[in-house]
Amino acid sequence: MKAFKKRGALTHFQILSEISKQDPHLKQKDLAETLGITIQAVSENIKTLLELGYITSKDGRSPYKITQSGIDKVKRDAISLRKYSDSVLETMNHYKTIWPAIASENLKKDDIVGLYMDDGVLYAHKAEENASGLVLGDASRGSDVALTNLTGMIDMSIGEATVINLPTIKEGGSNAADLELVKDIYEKGHSGGVKIDKVAVAGTIARVVANKLGLKIDIEFAAPQGCANAARKGLNVMALCVGDMTKSFVRELENEKIKYNIIDGRK
Repeated sequence: MKAFKKRGALTHFQILSEISKQDPHLKQKDLAETLGITIQAVSENIKTLLELGYITSKDGRSPYKITQSGIDKVKRDAISLRKYSDSVLETMNHYKTIWPAIASENLKKDDIVGLYMDDGVLYAHKAEENASGLVLGDASRGSDVALTNLTGMIDMSIGEATVINLPTIKEGGSNAADLELVKDIYEKGHSGGVKIDKVAVAGTIARVVANKLGLKIDIEFAAPQGCANAARKGLNVMALCVGDMTKSFVRELENEKIKYNIIDGRK
């Protein structure tokens, strides 16, 4: 788009376009508000346009009038802008949105595959699912596969979060935590026996409790956000946190409309 390569060229085009509307009451303040620039910037551009002979005015003040030379310039620039916009739209029309998934079996280019979630991860296979996509390239089982033309809805329920509030170090830390309660929730689930898929920890004491129980920590940094993200992907999370850290989990879960339980983890 050569017409707009020079500094200020687009602003010149915009100002000339506004002036071409032949509004006799058009002032520099109006131009500044319309274009989202300062009055000083408008003044400097007006001065340049006057010098180039694209507009005329008395004493450099409104009312401004566009000259034939200015009209010709606006037409040329408008055509250039239209051609550029058309080329961009043509590119966008051919652009393919690509999504990654894991191939659960060997897949070939142009296969139509079904999509499903397992343990919070998107998989693709040849079986029919409520959501489908088109394979863009050969992929072997277990590798990532590029998909396009995604349609339908991926079967996925929202998970739940069980937030266990542990005692602070002043309250005795991990020694004052009800380890049996935490272990029981992890093994048997909570809220009607909901299976725990992931463990999140926030704080030193939470990490120590997890270590004492031999629990694998899945989410540690930015735990409230990670907990909500996991639940959105259909996973049930047990979050161990200390003291006021519970508030961060509650705030994030409520913002994401995730169902949760708060449990006192002290003895």
